[in-house]
Amino acid sequence: MRTAIISDVHGNLEALTTVLGDIDNRKADRIICLGDILGYGPNPVECVELIAQRCEWSLLGNHDYGALYEPTNFNAAAEQAAYWTRAQFDKEPDGEEAERRWEFLGQLRVRCLFNSFLCVHGSPRRPINEYIFPEDAINSPVKMSQIFDLVDHHCLVGHTHVPGVFTNEPEFYPPTDLGGVYKFNDDERVIVNPGSVGQPRDMDPRASYAILDEDEMSVEFHRLDYDVEAVARKIYAIPELNNWLGDRLLEGR
Repeated sequence: MRTAIISDVHGNLEALTTVLGDIDNRKADRIICLGDILGYGPNPVECVELIAQRCEWSLLGNHDYGALYEPTNFNAAAEQAAYWTRAQFDKEPDGEEAERRWEFLGQLRVRCLFNSFLCVHGSPRRPINEYIFPEDAINSPVKMSQIFDLVDHHCLVGHTHVPGVFTNEPEFYPPTDLGGVYKFNDDERVIVNPGSVGQPRDMDPRASYAILDEDEMSVEFHRLDYDVEAVARKIYAIPELNNWLGDRLLEGR
C-alpha cells in the first residue's frame, strides 16, 4: 500500500493540483492530509473541495482552526488572511453548499492513528500548533525527548513547512541528506514531515509532499515545480491579503 502524505496546502490551488496530478501519475493508493488546507492563499474554497474529494481523511491545522473559530497568536498578515478566508466561505449563496463545507471543516480530526503512525498537524504534545523545527534536534534536547516520549514508533507531522525526518537520536535529516528516501529501522522512533504543498519554507519554492510505502517501510520525498508566479499575482490582486504572502512564495520562505 502506497499512501501519499500532503500537508499545508494553504489555499494554493496551483500547487495542490500539480501535486495531485503527480500523485495520480505515481499511482498512490490513497491520500491523507496533515492539515492547514486554509490560510494565506487565494483559493481556499477550491482547495477544501479538492481535499474533501481526494483525501481519505484530513487533520485540523492551526489555520483551519483560525478560519473556523478564531485566529489566535497569528501575526497581522496571517490574522487578516484568516478573516478573509472565512468570508470566502460565508459568501456562498447556496446555503446547503455552505453548510456542507463548514461541516467538512468542523469534522477535521485533531489527531489520527494510522497503522503504526501517530498523525498530527503540529506535534504529539500540542497537535494543532506546536512546531518541531529542524534545529530543535540540536538546540532543544528536552523538548525533543518529551515529544519522542509520546511516539511509540512512527509519527507524521506538518506545520513547519520543512520536509525531513527526525529520529530519536535526536537528529534531523533533510531529504537531500537521505537521497530522497528514508528506510525505517525497527530500533528507532521516527517523526516524518512531508513539507508543504502550498507554502514551502526551506528556501525552495517547489511544492513538497511524500509517499509512504508500507510494504517497503520507506518514505520518499518529492518536489514539484508549479506556476508560483500565478499564485503570487492572485495574492497581489486581493487587497485583504498582504503582498508579503506572495513574495514569500516566490522565495520559498
